[in-house]
Amino acid sequence: MSSAPHAGNVEIFKARTNKWFAWLSWAVAGFGLAVTAVTAGPGALAGAAPLLLIAFLGWQLFWMPAVVVHGDGVSLENPFRSIRVPWAALVHVDTRFALTLITAEKSYTSWAAPAPGIWGGRNARPEDLRGLPATTYGPGESVRPGDLTSTDSGQAARLVRARWQYLVESGGLVAGEAATTAVKVTVRWAAAGAVVLLLAASYWAIAG
Repeated sequence: MSSAPHAGNVEIFKARTNKWFAWLSWAVAGFGLAVTAVTAGPGALAGAAPLLLIAFLGWQLFWMPAVVVHGDGVSLENPFRSIRVPWAALVHVDTRFALTLITAEKSYTSWAAPAPGIWGGRNARPEDLRGLPATTYGPGESVRPGDLTSTDSGQAARLVRARWQYLVESGGLVAGEAATTAVKVTVRWAAAGAVVLLLAASYWAIAG
């Protein structure tokens, strides 16, 4: 999670399936470490870098990513970047491939809220189409598969659109400032460095 403070009521979205993948990676790494210690002795753990890499990636790629909706805007906590989009900078919310925040200058995609696959809309229920923020609907009250509340992208988009709509209707957001409002992007250099080090250590452990 970004260390930047989030003002106001905060809503955090994390994909449930991502958490499962995180626990799976930790289970694989933990089992591997236990087997290594039992069969080869504790000294063999010095060469366990590949297992540590699996565990770290489980956290970095699946557990940590999130969409944070707060009073100042939306923060996309991606594996190697934290993207803070103020409400005034937001122009459109898209869910074609994943939750994507579109500004006047650039689009920012969330790792934590992917859109469903080609068959994602087949199991849609009537309640998945009702009561969504007005900006969700297209021509003829149509809804994209990625906007369904039964999908990761749809759940995250509903949180963003609902807060955005409330701010617009309540007069809490001034229109016309998108082009002059900056988006803050912070690179997670420590995480990137940790992956590089673990990859190098894994290579030497396997090669050795």
